[in-house]
Amino acid sequence: MQAQFRFEDEEAAALTASLVAVRSYPGEEGPVQRVVAKWLEDQGLPATFQATEGDRPNVIARIGNGPGPVMLLNGHTDTVLAVEGWETDPWTPTRIGDRLYGLGACDMKSGVAAAMLATRELDRHRDRWRGTVIFASVVDEEAYSIGARALIEGGLAADYCIVTEACWDWPCLGSIGKVLVRVDVTGRASHAVWPHLGVNAAEEASRFVARLHDLPLASHPRMAGSRTVLSMHAGSAQYVMTIPELSTVQVNRMIVPGETRESVVAELRGLAESLGSPATFDFTVDPPYYPSWETDLEHPLARSVARAYRAEAGHDPNWAYTGFGDMNLFSTEAGIPTAMIGPKGDNYHQPNEWVLVPSIAATARVLTEVVQEMLPA
Repeated sequence: MQAQFRFEDEEAAALTASLVAVRSYPGEEGPVQRVVAKWLEDQGLPATFQATEGDRPNVIARIGNGPGPVMLLNGHTDTVLAVEGWETDPWTPTRIGDRLYGLGACDMKSGVAAAMLATRELDRHRDRWRGTVIFASVVDEEAYSIGARALIEGGLAADYCIVTEACWDWPCLGSIGKVLVRVDVTGRASHAVWPHLGVNAAEEASRFVARLHDLPLASHPRMAGSRTVLSMHAGSAQYVMTIPELSTVQVNRMIVPGETRESVVAELRGLAESLGSPATFDFTVDPPYYPSWETDLEHPLARSVARAYRAEAGHDPNWAYTGFGDMNLFSTEAGIPTAMIGPKGDNYHQPNEWVLVPSIAATARVLTEVVQEMLPA
């Protein structure tokens, strides 16, 4: 029987609140990352900064405890922009019963807090595990994942990864990926009185868009891909009697395992060629790109998370395969078997975001149980 780690709800709530109180939109994560680093240092954990872009470093704490496997505990401290409709100030953590309200409380400063608490307790009880635990608080997950990409490009090596996004009721073992394709359509300008002398890029782009949904979507037993047009631009912003020679279409494609950015571009190029258009079509994959990921249900990490979750929640996890983000990159580009489990909350990217306070400590306990099992003493 593994020794249980103890976590206090009030400490978990206070730590989460200290992070929520610091505004951290993508591009301005420096102040909150320094709060994370200072807390780690105050707990005796050596925190290092990894530069990304500007004043927005990753924070990394590495605990070496002899030879053995390496576990990465990861979360992000950036948040989406505050929307209208909040009943409280988004950066004033507000406790109502067991709920803590604030921007980022759920997505995902509570998950970062749970990983911080778990890392501290693992450092204090080195007799219960052996190997290396890496805590990484990264930036920019809500935008381009420059933090996770910097971590990977910096030589990240781990045997297992747990991302602590808030998903208590639906922990994840996989999710769709994302490909953003810019389609540049080039025609030929002419006077609008004599349109037959030109090639109307707006009309040719419209023909392309009208046929997009004729393309079949790949099937997968646990995930569903999609395709949508995010924007379409053509012509001059100023009124002119000129046939538009340029048009740009932005196509967002959510992909399932087996699909890649190359396969997405190939299907779009095939559609354009089938039109027999006098215009030319050029395709560019814009950032951010996320491959789809999936960890097998029978993988030791998945089974360990399931056992720890069952002990805490009283039932088996209802595995989900939804959302996308840094975990896509750790699983695919870094090649690390990955699972996602974090606190319980709601109103992601909406007003009145909240997290259930007891679930923060519960997440920390799951993390420490998994580390004890996967990195045995």
